[in-house]
Amino acid sequence: MSTPPTAAPPAAADLALATELRVTLGRAVRRIKAERGEAGLSDPQFNVLAILLREGPTSPGRLAEHERIAAPAMTRTVGCLADAGLVRKQEHPTDGRQVVVSLTEHGEAEVAETRRRRDAWLATRLAGLDDDERATLTAAADILRRITAS
Repeated sequence: MSTPPTAAPPAAADLALATELRVTLGRAVRRIKAERGEAGLSDPQFNVLAILLREGPTSPGRLAEHERIAAPAMTRTVGCLADAGLVRKQEHPTDGRQVVVSLTEHGEAEVAETRRRRDAWLATRLAGLDDDERATLTAAADILRRITAS
């Protein structure tokens, strides 16, 4: 059995760029996430709605797995969303011990409004850039997509 080759340590310039990107992207994400719909949901609550919109009805356990949190925490989150009328809980059609969580029309509208506000906030900032800056960001978006694809 052969030992895989050891990768060379990153160059100082790559480490510096990695640090700058990590900090800047983190700030950008936090600022974008500050734009919220009418319900003013927390990030974990919004994430549940977005998952349900993308993947359809599922169990709290699957939602917990998806978000990598404990099942009791997800049960509380789903309960809060149900109380707000954003999701509905129904008995599983074949297993009475389980619950199926689905998005309500109000929940769907909340996801759409939150995304609209986030896109509008960012579009406003992009409108202040010149063509070269927009081209740079277009290229950067492609590069970031490739970096995060793995």
